[in-house]
This record gives sequence, structure tokens and C-alpha cells, in this order.
Amino acid sequence: MEGLNINPSGTYVDVTFGGGGHSAGILKRLGKNGRLFAFDQDADARQNLIDDERFTFIDQNFRFLKNFCRLHGAIPVDGILADLGVSSYQFDQADRGFSIRFDAELDMRMDQQATLTAKEVLNNYTEADLHRIFGVYGEIQNAKSLANTIVAARLNTPIVTVADLKQAIANRIPKGKENKYLAQVFQALRIEVNQELEALKEFLTQTETVLAKGGRLVVMSYHSLEDRLVKNYIAKGKFSGELEKDVYGNDSRPFEAVSRGAITASDEEIAINNRARSAKLRIAVKK
Repeated sequence: MEGLNINPSGTYVDVTFGGGGHSAGILKRLGKNGRLFAFDQDADARQNLIDDERFTFIDQNFRFLKNFCRLHGAIPVDGILADLGVSSYQFDQADRGFSIRFDAELDMRMDQQATLTAKEVLNNYTEADLHRIFGVYGEIQNAKSLANTIVAARLNTPIVTVADLKQAIANRIPKGKENKYLAQVFQALRIEVNQELEALKEFLTQTETVLAKGGRLVVMSYHSLEDRLVKNYIAKGKFSGELEKDVYGNDSRPFEAVSRGAITASDEEIAINNRARSAKLRIAVKK
């Protein structure tokens, strides 16, 4: 909330509505002329809608930020908040297949209208594609042998549930690091199913157009792949390569970092909410 530097009569966008906690926090700080637009592609998020005339819910992925803000006459805005990754609600719903804690069908779709599921990926992707997603999205060291093991296992019986997957790859999981390894496998599958990195890039590049001069971009990420994209975009206005400057030494990046580096949770916060341990918060202002 401090990062957003809320103007009571301003217009704000919460692009990851989820349980509605951040939206409620923003509305608490807005006056009667303030407006809040919230995005979420998950149909379950509708259970948390806020009854407030200043609030507008948009049931879309945040990769369509610019189009829907324009549709609602909400450009420019004063602040954009993104809390990336899976919500606690999604993790805790066993039947969504996001968590290694429950046995459920391997789904992992954030948008339940989408067609691609984790089950489809595991049973239909080529060994080379599985190798790629586990190596790149999961940062798994034995990604090649993991992909090979999955392809061999599915010849005998389809990999349909979380238990099926655990059983199929049991021999590839390093002893003593079971939870971390499985979390990396699940992360890779989830990113592929939801096109998370592509959507994040599309969203970030649209924030420049949607934000007013002096407007704030506040992003929380939970793994290095997301954080690297956010960090590079704020620092350089692009996702890779060096910062470009003109002949006068002026750079073209649209944002200036407000926070030096990423802000992380304190020991006290982590003690209250263990899921905060991997969160990295970055704040930027539109130049």
C-alpha cells in the first residue's frame, strides 16, 4: 500500500484480485471519487467480489490490461498492483491440482475455461518439450532424465493424478529434497499450462501506456524467473540486453525504481505467514 502511494481521488488497478485482500486495502484508502479496477481470470475469484460502487471487476487475464482499461475509460491510472503466482486459495483447493500436498487430477489451470492442463502436458508433450519446460521453468538439474522417465512411464499407464506423477518420478527425486524438487516440477508445469511468463511480459510492457506520469507500478513475485523479468523491465525497459541510451546519454526506460533492490518479508512476517518467505516486492514510478 505504501508503494502505491495512494491518492484518495485516484484510479488504481489490482491485476491479481484473488481473495480481494489487496483490493480491500486500496479501497480503504480511496475517497468517494477514487476508482479501483480488478482483474482475475479465475472464476472462483468471483466469490470474493466487493460490493462498492468505486469497484469494477474484470474477469480477464492481466495480459489484456490495456484493452480493458481503455474499454472502461480508465487510462491513465495512478497505480497498478500485481501479486504474481498462485493464490493461497488456489493452493488450498485440492481439486485444482496446484499443490503437492493433495492427491487430485493434474489440472493447474488458473483460467478454468482454458483447454491445456498439466495432465495434457505430461501425457502428450514430446520428451524434448518436457526437457525444455523442466529445465527452463523449473530450473531442475536432471531435467533431461526426468523427461525421459515421464515418457517411459506414460507408455504403461497415463499420468492423471498427483499420486501418479509422484510414483512415476520417484526414482528421480533427490533424497532429503523431496518437497523442493516436487515444487520445482509443479512450478514448471503450472508456468507452461498458464503461459505465465508470456503473460507477465505482455502485462509489463502495457503498464507504460496505462500508467500516468508519476504513477506507481508495484509487483510481488515468488520465484527468480518472474522476478528477473520485473527487475529487468524496471531497470532497462526490456527483458534482456543492456540499457540503451541516445547520443546525449539519455535512456529510454519508462520507469525509475523507487525501492533499491527487492523488498523481502521480515522474520516477523514470515513467522505469521510462511508463504511470504519467497516474496520479492519491487516498486517503480513512471517517468
